Amino acid sequence: MSQNKVMGAKVQISKNGPYIVSGDVPLSKEIIGVNASGESIKWEQGQKYPSQEQYALCRCGHSRNKPFCDGSHLKTDFDGTEAANRQSYIDQAKTLRGQNLSLTDVESLCAFARFCDPHGQVWGLVYETDDPLKSRHFVNQTCDCPSGRLVAWDNNTGKPIEPEYEPSIALIEDPSKACSGPAWLRGGVQLIGADGFEYEVRNRMTLCRCGASQNKPFCDGTHVSIGFNDET
Repeated sequence: MSQNKVMGAKVQISKNGPYIVSGDVPLSKEIIGVNASGESIKWEQGQKYPSQEQYALCRCGHSRNKPFCDGSHLKTDFDGTEAANRQSYIDQAKTLRGQNLSLTDVESLCAFARFCDPHGQVWGLVYETDDPLKSRHFVNQTCDCPSGRLVAWDNNTGKPIEPEYEPSIALIEDPSKACSGPAWLRGGVQLIGADGFEYEVRNRMTLCRCGASQNKPFCDGTHVSIGFNDET
C-alpha cells in the first residue's frame, strides 16, 4: 500500500498542537452527497482555500479560526497523544477474496463516510464481482472511502485499485449528519508523528479534526456523535 513520497508535501503533527502542513499542499472542502435514501453516493467539490506554502490546521477542535489553528489547544490543555496502530496497512488488514476482485479492510481507520453501504455493502459485493455491474459498484464504493480503510484489489495482477489524486487535503463536510468531518489527505502526503515517526505513505488517509478521536491522529468517526462543526 505504500506509495512513493511526494517531494515537499508533508503534514507534521505537533505535540498536543496543530497539523503543520508544508509543501504548498492545496486545501479545499469536499461534501458528502447522498441519494433520496440518505446513502453516500458522491463527492461534491466545496470551497477552495487560497494557496499557502505552509499552514497550521486545528487538531483540537476548539479554534475560532477553523480550519486553521489559533492557539486554542494551549488554553484547553488538548491531549493529542497518538494512539493509532503504527503497523503497515496490509499488516493490519483483513482480506475478503472474491472471484475477480478482493477487499482489504482495516476497521480501525473507519471515518464513517458510509460510501460502503449502497448496493448491499462492499463486504457482500466483493463476492459478486464476476457480475460487471456489481463489480463496478464495488470498485467505486471502495475508492470513495476517504480513509483508505477499504481497498479493492485485482486478483489477476495482485495490485490495489486506487483513485488518482494529486497531493492535497480536503476538509470533509457531512450535511446529512449535520457535522464536519476529518482532514482528508490524498495523493501520498507524508504524515510525520510528533515524535518524528514517519507513517506509511498512503493514497487516502483521514486525520481527526474534532479532537475527540480515540485513534489519533486518525479519524474514528467521533465527529458525528459529538456533532462537530468547523463553523463554530
